[in-house]
Amino acid sequence: MTPLALLGRLGAATLGLLAALGRLSTFVVSTFSHMLRPPFYGREVLNALLQVGWLSLPVVGLTAIFTGGALALQIYAGGARFNAEAVVPQIVAIGMVRELGPVLVGLMIAARVTSSIAAEIATMKVTEQIDALVTLSTHPMKYLVAPRVLAGLLTVPALVGIGDIIGIMGGYTVATQNLGFNPATYLVNTVNFLEIHDVISSLVKGAVFGVIATTLGCYYGMNSGRGAQGVGRATKSSVETAAVLILAANFVLTGVFFSL
Repeated sequence: MTPLALLGRLGAATLGLLAALGRLSTFVVSTFSHMLRPPFYGREVLNALLQVGWLSLPVVGLTAIFTGGALALQIYAGGARFNAEAVVPQIVAIGMVRELGPVLVGLMIAARVTSSIAAEIATMKVTEQIDALVTLSTHPMKYLVAPRVLAGLLTVPALVGIGDIIGIMGGYTVATQNLGFNPATYLVNTVNFLEIHDVISSLVKGAVFGVIATTLGCYYGMNSGRGAQGVGRATKSSVETAAVLILAANFVLTGVFFSL
């Protein structure tokens, strides 16, 4: 391949990436515009809150409790090398609240909710249900997209808060039952070490991750190809992109909150 051909391919890939970012940005602006303007579909919002929030609790809870327990074991084993086993409560608390809680909940939402939204909306597009909505003078963005993104914005921070608590309790259970920590002392150390700034950063991350996960599910669903292959490709791409953007957003937000 000649240098000129390589440069041409690089330029085409760059232009394609910029075009995709432009389409996604336009989609996000349109979503929030429709979210703020009537009419509002209350039943769709409630259904989205149920699907995104309530039904995600089991997987979030299980992920958090096992992660908190494993984190306590790892910190205890590592701290034992430096006679620093006593830091388990503090490190479990800050690790779950600042990083592991928001990120793991975001990735679980991407795996469960983003894929579900993308497959559902893509199937509606393939079966021409979206065209039927337009025929009935119902804007697809307002009826399908805005309620789901609003649900992600509202419920994922709550899931992150619950996940943080369950993760800390998982570490507490392992530390007090298996590692010999005093229960009262463990809880006091946890409460005294955490700051309100840590909790706020965790909830803000949850809100951002919720918007990313639901928006990308809707975006890839609305822009899916025709047929079963189009639905599968949209579902796969939505989860991959959501996971990567959640991790990237976590890096940026961590730098903003805690000054790299």
